[in-house]
Amino acid sequence: MVCFNSTLANTLHNFTKHNMSSRVPPQPSASVAMIDFNAIRGLTRAESKAVDQLIINELSSDVVLINQMGHYIVGNGGKRLRPMLLLLVAKALAAINDKHLILAAVVEFIHTATLLHDDVVDDSELRRGKESANAVWGNAASVLVGDYLYSKAFEMMVRTGNMRVMEILSKTTTAIAEGEVLQLLNCNNPETTEAKYLEVIARKTAILFSAATRLGAVISGAPEDREESLSRYGLHLGMAFQLIDDALDYKASQEDLGKKLGDDLAEGKPTLPLIYAIQKGSPTEAAIIIAAIKEGKRAAFNDVFDIVNRTNAIAYTEQRAEQEADKAIAALFDLPASTYKNALIDLAKFSVQRNY
Repeated sequence: MVCFNSTLANTLHNFTKHNMSSRVPPQPSASVAMIDFNAIRGLTRAESKAVDQLIINELSSDVVLINQMGHYIVGNGGKRLRPMLLLLVAKALAAINDKHLILAAVVEFIHTATLLHDDVVDDSELRRGKESANAVWGNAASVLVGDYLYSKAFEMMVRTGNMRVMEILSKTTTAIAEGEVLQLLNCNNPETTEAKYLEVIARKTAILFSAATRLGAVISGAPEDREESLSRYGLHLGMAFQLIDDALDYKASQEDLGKKLGDDLAEGKPTLPLIYAIQKGSPTEAAIIIAAIKEGKRAAFNDVFDIVNRTNAIAYTEQRAEQEADKAIAALFDLPASTYKNALIDLAKFSVQRNY
C-alpha cells in the first residue's frame, strides 16, 4: 500500500527545491471563459441535499449550545466545496452510496471544526460576512464545539466499517494540526520563505481537499493508481484555492471576501503576496512590509496594499495558483470522460477565476 503522505511529501519537496530566484514576473494571461460554479454545484444537488440533512441530523445534541453553534457555523453559507468534490469524484467513478454521503458530511464537519479553531487563533470577527462564532459565543465555546465536531466526525466515519478511511482521515487531521502550528510559528516572521509558506498551506488547507477526492475513490473501489491521481488533483486544487484566497486579501472587496480586508496582515501572516513584495520591493518598501508583519499592523494596510500592487505580487501569486490548477487538471488525465470529469476540470479553472 502506498503511504498516504507520500504525495504531500513529494509535492513539498518539489516546492522546496524549486529555484525561486529563476522566476520572472508573470505576464497578463489571455481572457478565458468564466466558469459557472452554480452549474457545477447543480450536478450533485440531490446528493448535497441528502448530505445537508445528514449534517442537521448529526448536529442534534442534548447540549443546547452545541445545537446553536453547530447550526450557526454549518448553516452560515460557504461553498460546501470539499463534500462536493467527494461527490463529484464518486459520480465520475461509480454510483454514489450511503458511505459517500456519510464521508461527505464527515469532511464538512472536519472543515467546520478547523474554522472554529482558526477564528479563535486569529481572533477573527467575521466569517463569510457574518459575525464569527467566537465573536458571538466566545473563544472557549468555539474551541469546545470545534472539538465536538471533530469527535462527531470520527464517530461517523466508523460507520463505514473501512479501516482505510480511518487511516486517511486520522493522518489528514494530524497534518492539519501540524499546518496550524507551522503557521503559528511563521506569524510575525517576515523571514518566512515561499517554500515554508507553501508547506503551511499544503498541510493546513490542501490536505483536506486531497482527502476528500481520495475518499471518493476509496469508497468507489478505485484502483490504487487512480486513487493516487485523484488525491493529487485534490492537493493541487487546494493549493490553488488557498493561493487565490491570499491574493484576494489584497484584491477583493470586503463584501465579496466575507471578512475584513487586511486580516492576514493584522494577524502577522506572511502570505505569498507579502513574501514576493519584500523580495521585489525597494529597501524602503520592504522595510514597511517587514514592520507590518512583525507588529501585525492593520493600520499599514493601505501602504502595504500599494507596495503589493506596485511589485506585481498579486499577479505573481495568481500565476502560482494557475500552475497549481494546471497540475490538478493534469492529474485527471486517465479519468474516463464524463460530465463529472468536466466539472472537476472546471472547478480547477474556477479556483483561479473567483473573487470570493
